Amino acid sequence: MTTQLRETLDEALRAGRVDGLHAAVAVRGGNILLEYYGAGEDFTWSTSLGAVQFGPETLHDLRSVTKSVTALLYGIALDEGHVPHPAERLLRHFPEYSDLAVDPERARLTVEHALTMSLGLEWREDPPYDSPANAEIAMELAPDRYRYVLERPVLEPPGTRWTYCGGATALLGRLIADGTGQSLPEYARAALFAPLGIHNFEWMAGEDGVASAASGLRLAPRDLARIGELMLAEGAWDGRKIVPAGWIRAMLQPRLQTDWGARYGYHWYLETIAGQRLVAGIGNGGQRLFVLPDLDLAVAITAGNYDDPDQWRTPLALLEHVILPATS
Repeated sequence: MTTQLRETLDEALRAGRVDGLHAAVAVRGGNILLEYYGAGEDFTWSTSLGAVQFGPETLHDLRSVTKSVTALLYGIALDEGHVPHPAERLLRHFPEYSDLAVDPERARLTVEHALTMSLGLEWREDPPYDSPANAEIAMELAPDRYRYVLERPVLEPPGTRWTYCGGATALLGRLIADGTGQSLPEYARAALFAPLGIHNFEWMAGEDGVASAASGLRLAPRDLARIGELMLAEGAWDGRKIVPAGWIRAMLQPRLQTDWGARYGYHWYLETIAGQRLVAGIGNGGQRLFVLPDLDLAVAITAGNYDDPDQWRTPLALLEHVILPATS
């Protein structure tokens, strides 16, 4: 860790700029530039873990950064011939819902509409995540999570607008599990984590035992940073292809605009910050995987500001005021 980075971080901590920060790891060129572990109350989903002293091996909820990892897994499975091409019709791969496929508006849905969260279906995740008014919670409570997603009322043609939708990711997870014959955690372990040297992880599941493709992954920050390094290397690790470079490029092609102005690819956010290209996986509470290709920089951040409307402030302050001034 560079002295400048540590001093700047200590100053930000004293000033309250990075309240709720649990851990941060910044890696450039395979070298750790910054590694910080703090303490605070933490949760697995809605279950409090009490006060936690974080360290290099401490697993942390990634919340919706999980979605971005699921997109990586989809690309690996696609290369292996296990899942449909993004252009394929979505409902063709859910034959048990043939009654929904007769609706011409739903029949237009493709896998790409799930990858870009542009299904055109009614879906609201702005209510609190402990409320069944939140569509992701309602999906978890439904007798059949996939039918719940696919039978939502049609609001507009697919591909028209980005709408944040954990249900879209659930559909991708189901396609991966069906195509590979493995659960999502089993496939992730074999296809992504083990090749990266990641051996300690958890993937939480709903009451039906299905791993949450949208928000269930728990990793240590160092291992999350490894996934960022994999992105920087266009899917290669130690000379071995793990994710096809073509899929990395496809994921990071801007396709739609989010509600706040960032662009969206395949389950990754694309922005510019301080003049630098930024690729991001984003999760509730301040969980972040930042990848800055032009700086060869990957930054993993975990925090405990769950459901706080200002939760974005801590990871952004850490990146803008601590890390970028020392690396740009």
